[in-house]
Amino acid sequence: MHAPVTIITGAGSGVGRATAQLLARAGHRLALAGRRHEALLETAESCVGAPEILCHRADLSLDLSASQLIEAVVANFGRIDNLVNCAGIAPMVPIAQTTEQHLSDCFGINTLGPALLIIRCWPHFAAQKSARIVNVSSLATSDPYAGFFAYAASKSALDSLTRSADKEGAAIGVKAFSINLGCVETALLRSFADEQLVPKSRALAPEYVAQVIAQYLSGSRDSEHGTCIALPSP
Repeated sequence: MHAPVTIITGAGSGVGRATAQLLARAGHRLALAGRRHEALLETAESCVGAPEILCHRADLSLDLSASQLIEAVVANFGRIDNLVNCAGIAPMVPIAQTTEQHLSDCFGINTLGPALLIIRCWPHFAAQKSARIVNVSSLATSDPYAGFFAYAASKSALDSLTRSADKEGAAIGVKAFSINLGCVETALLRSFADEQLVPKSRALAPEYVAQVIAQYLSGSRDSEHGTCIALPSP
């Protein structure tokens, strides 16, 4: 059996990096994507056990970048088994101060990027008759915190992409999952919440989230495909 090929976006830090490290130990061939090439290289160096690793710097909110990533992955590995959309931004901005740029940034990275990758992967998924998609979303979709007007909406749209991809993918063996996360101990969290607001003890470890993602990719939680799975903070 071939070593699975897994694309991970946002692989330079946080949940993306933890997922890459875990899947490397499980023998996945990895395509690490993100906007910071040095961070991707650092992740790659920490991925012990991966047979092959491709680092690809890209702004995945652009269709050309998404297309180039998928072309590079197929050229290097010949197939795509899994797509894990971890990349995201979460600016905390009150409604009264939200600008068109805030909306564009949130929807571009949190929604449009994953959508473009799913679209560009779809012909390869159809040819293989199998694939798994994991979208990393947020509990803010159902309980938005003050200041997450744009962020929560963009992640709600991501959840909708999951449901659509899973339903349409049934005919070609594609299963899609969304994980609605509470607070996770990452640089992203600390960009808007200090430890007084969210103590470390009340934040999920990225490694724990990575374990859940790996379970979806392994098939051990297939009963949850097409749904949005809540993973609240402790």
